[in-house]
Amino acid sequence: MTHFKILGALVACLAVAQGANACTGITLQSSDGATVVARTIDWSGTEMDNIYAIVPRGHQHQSLLPDGNAGGLKYASLYGYVGMAVQQPEFVVDGTNEAGLSAALFYFPNYGAYRPYNEMDADISLADFQVVSWILSRFSTIDQVKEAVNNVRIINIDPSASTVHWRITEPSGRQVVMEIVDGVPNFYENEVGVLTNSPGFEWQMTNLNNYVNLHPGGAGPTDFGPIELRAFGSGSGFLGLPGDFTPPSRFVRAAFLKTYSLRQPTAYDTVQQAFHILNNFDVPLGVQFAAGAAPNNMPSATQWTVATDLKNMTIYYHTMYNRTIRSIDMKDIDFATVPYQFHPLDVAKRQTIMPVRID
Repeated sequence: MTHFKILGALVACLAVAQGANACTGITLQSSDGATVVARTIDWSGTEMDNIYAIVPRGHQHQSLLPDGNAGGLKYASLYGYVGMAVQQPEFVVDGTNEAGLSAALFYFPNYGAYRPYNEMDADISLADFQVVSWILSRFSTIDQVKEAVNNVRIINIDPSASTVHWRITEPSGRQVVMEIVDGVPNFYENEVGVLTNSPGFEWQMTNLNNYVNLHPGGAGPTDFGPIELRAFGSGSGFLGLPGDFTPPSRFVRAAFLKTYSLRQPTAYDTVQQAFHILNNFDVPLGVQFAAGAAPNNMPSATQWTVATDLKNMTIYYHTMYNRTIRSIDMKDIDFATVPYQFHPLDVAKRQTIMPVRID
């Protein structure tokens, strides 16, 4: 594919995201010491080409520039990785490398701002949709990323498109959010283990204080003058938990659901728990548009969901077409010899159904 076609695909991807993105990310810990990072990918404007890529050590990368040419930052992979991509395998939005470092991007409209592209900095310029690949290719720790990011210029190759921000996670569970505001990269330790979209991460954390009254379990009974108020059913301690699909509401809902969910004994159990929690964030197609204005009729606006076990190096995912969970065991991949390759998330776009046998 030519560079101009690749650029066109990215611009189309970003244009879709501008009006119809609602990605939600959570991070869980198991009792046996595993960290599981999970997230949804939500685009309701159009069906994306959803891909996984296997990238070996030594693979050569080069960033795209605003003119459509791949004349930006050039680098080789020190680490092999598996990346989940949209539109083109270059546009990895979530992935993990063989050192166990995970990186992911989330849409971040109206609050981030990169430095304007300068042709004099072409050789150190890195497109925002290629930052995940750069992180996974080059680094094994968060601190390495923090040190190196000031040596590159992260740019938006389509000036009309919005910005993104990033979640970076180590196998230990340490996680940071990177946001670029006024051209300056800012890193925030993410102890709550949740990320959505705008506003910025610090605002989202402050906003949690608006829900100090929420708690698991039941509320009441409460004396109310001459009468007594009683909850209609279980779970009344979460009355007031926001249920809409705006980023602040999803952030609050994800933070409370993951914080009060039971810690699971194993990484595998925690992966299953992550999928169950994220079921609460599946976006039915049509709710992000005015009535009757949905531009297509895909199975869901949540096009795929992924959960990665950073201890056992296994990636699990399901898609809007097939809720059957599939896995990629990174321990089975020799990143020194495996060829660079990419494949669609769905070989066949239909749900796997197992008939029940009646004797």
